[in-house]
Amino acid sequence: MSRHRAPDPDDATTIIPAIRDAAPELSQAPSDATTVLPIIIPSDVTMQLPRLPSPHPGTARPIPQVVKGRATATDETGLLGIILPAPPPSEKVPEPERDKWSGEPLPPPVKAIKDGDGYRSIHSEYTRTTVGSVIRGTLRGTGELMITFGLVVLLFAAYEVWGKTAIVDAHQNELAQQLDQMWGPDPTVSQSAGAVPSGGPSPTAGPNLANVIAKLYIPKLNKQWVVVQGVSQQDIRYAPGHYPKSANAGQQGNFSVAGHRNRATFWDLDQLKTGDKIIVENKTHFYVYQVTASKVVLPTQVEVVQPVPPGQKAGKLLTLTTCNPKFDNYQRLIVHGSLVSEMPRSEGKPAELGG
Repeated sequence: MSRHRAPDPDDATTIIPAIRDAAPELSQAPSDATTVLPIIIPSDVTMQLPRLPSPHPGTARPIPQVVKGRATATDETGLLGIILPAPPPSEKVPEPERDKWSGEPLPPPVKAIKDGDGYRSIHSEYTRTTVGSVIRGTLRGTGELMITFGLVVLLFAAYEVWGKTAIVDAHQNELAQQLDQMWGPDPTVSQSAGAVPSGGPSPTAGPNLANVIAKLYIPKLNKQWVVVQGVSQQDIRYAPGHYPKSANAGQQGNFSVAGHRNRATFWDLDQLKTGDKIIVENKTHFYVYQVTASKVVLPTQVEVVQPVPPGQKAGKLLTLTTCNPKFDNYQRLIVHGSLVSEMPRSEGKPAELGG
């Protein structure tokens, strides 16, 4: 009997031949030696291949146990080392922008992407600058500036319309109270009451009470004002002003008054029509005038405040002037009237004022 027998491929109990400590010389190797040289593979790059299907269906053939550094005689698939892929070339990643105060990375810019029927915003690490993006950015910045400018204009207009109205009304109320006291039985009481003690706080700047000459009423507009002497910007800042060279109320000539075109003064003067009444009150009398004409002229046409304006008959006349149109002053709105009645203050108010 031979010392060794050939291994059966289907034999699941094949014995792995022993590996001698030293390789025998060729001259001493037996003719039927079946020794298989081992496949030496580094231990840190080995992997075990999956079991191959059995060539004989229905017969289970276990995978021989792999001994580190050795291979079986029937092992047709030696243990191969894994060849690792070469690392990709390093790509330089740009440093994210950081907040100059906190040092935290800033979020990437936002762009819109198509999402179904609409768009949604996402963060993009790389947003390329194009001619279109520059134009859009310029238009966006210009639009923001225009919106800001429009808001400033609206705020200024709101102040001109409502802010100044509140200021003028406050001064008018103060003047009316002081004027009623001056026209009372003992005017010295009101004068002493209005005096400011020495060293005390100065009152808010307003019309000089010494320049107050009359009250003006327009029942159709449900308005009334205290009239001061003078037509300079300082004089008519809070009240209509009387042209100093024109006639006084109730006298022969043209009692002429100028006022600003703001909501507190002659804002709706263009609503007056022929036949409407205008009442002037002084310390002794009420004078009722009736509107005879209304027109728009240039600022240089100062003849409208002459004793007899163009188109009017001589008599006891009244003229009101203001800027035109509203929010501008390149024209003048003129309203003429003539005296139709008068009555002493001691007899009460005229019927036009509910007397």
